[in-house]
Amino acid sequence: MKLRLQYNNMAPYLVASDIIDFGDQFSREVTELAFEIAARSTDEIDCIKNAFAYVRDHISHSADIQGKIVTCTASEVLRAKEGICYAKSHLLAAILRCNQIPAGFCYQRLLLDDISAPHLILHGLNAVYIEKLNRWIRLDARGNKPGVDAQFSLVQEQLAFPVRSEKGEEDIPVIFASPDKHVIQALTDNMCLETLWTNLPTALYPTA
Repeated sequence: MKLRLQYNNMAPYLVASDIIDFGDQFSREVTELAFEIAARSTDEIDCIKNAFAYVRDHISHSADIQGKIVTCTASEVLRAKEGICYAKSHLLAAILRCNQIPAGFCYQRLLLDDISAPHLILHGLNAVYIEKLNRWIRLDARGNKPGVDAQFSLVQEQLAFPVRSEKGEEDIPVIFASPDKHVIQALTDNMCLETLWTNLPTALYPTA
C-alpha cells in the first residue's frame, strides 16, 4: 500500500499540541522520557525502534489489563501507563517529535470483534519518517498478546492486525499530522472504558 501525506512538508509532523504534549510548554515528563530514549540510542533508527518498543511494551493496552480509565494526551498515557490504541499512538508521536523525528497518525477500519461485535471501528497507529532512508513506515504500538505480534521492521511491515478485505476491513492510506477529531471526541467524552467501547469512532472526521 502506498501512503500519502496530508501535508507536503514536515513541519506539521513535528509540532506539539494539547494532545501531543511535549516540551517545556506542555509536559516535562514526556520530554524527559524522549531525551532518555534518545540518549541510549545509537542513531535515528535506533531511537525510533526504542521509542516504539517502549510504548508497545511498557504502556499497557487498557483492554488487556481490564483498565478502568480513559487516557488521551501523551502525558496522561505516560502517567497512567495505559491507553487504548489511539492514546498510545499519541505518546509515541510525542516522543518521536520531541526528538525532531517526524511522526504522524494512520488509521485502519477493522472489526471490533468477529463474534461479539462484528462491526467496523477505527484502529489507530503511527507513521514515522526515516530520514536515512527517505521514506515513511507505519508502526503499531498497540501492545502484543497472543495473536498480536507487531514488530519494528524496515523490510516488511508487521502491524498488530492484518487487514482482511473480504470482511470489509481496510487501510486508510493517509498520514495525518493530527489525531482524528472523532478519535479525540471519543477519548474525551467517555469517562470510563465501558462506555468508550460502545462509542468507538467508526469513520474519520470529514476534512476539506
